[in-house]
Amino acid sequence: MLRRHLLAGTVTTFEEYERAQLFFDAGDYITAAQILPAVVADAPADLAPRLLLARAYYHSAQLKKAEGELRHIIDQCPTENYALLMLGRTLQRQSRHAEAETYMKMARAFGI
Repeated sequence: MLRRHLLAGTVTTFEEYERAQLFFDAGDYITAAQILPAVVADAPADLAPRLLLARAYYHSAQLKKAEGELRHIIDQCPTENYALLMLGRTLQRQSRHAEAETYMKMARAFGI
């Protein structure tokens, strides 16, 4: 696991992920979205930080960024039903309803 150096000492990528999760849970989506790109860069194959980043972008109305992260997740795991649902909702918020419906139907087909 890669490590990140901070003033307080060495912090692991997992600790940064946990920190971002705390900000997200507290409703501070912008701060979570600022922390998570480094976590995603350190662990690009791990979908959990990328999904949390997409959610933070979504909740902070950074919809194009959310869309990009969600498309990456779906490219890696086409049956990730929550990402399909989130992408559908992200597209709806951008008034791209016809495109959104495709992803909403896929999410329903996989059980959401």
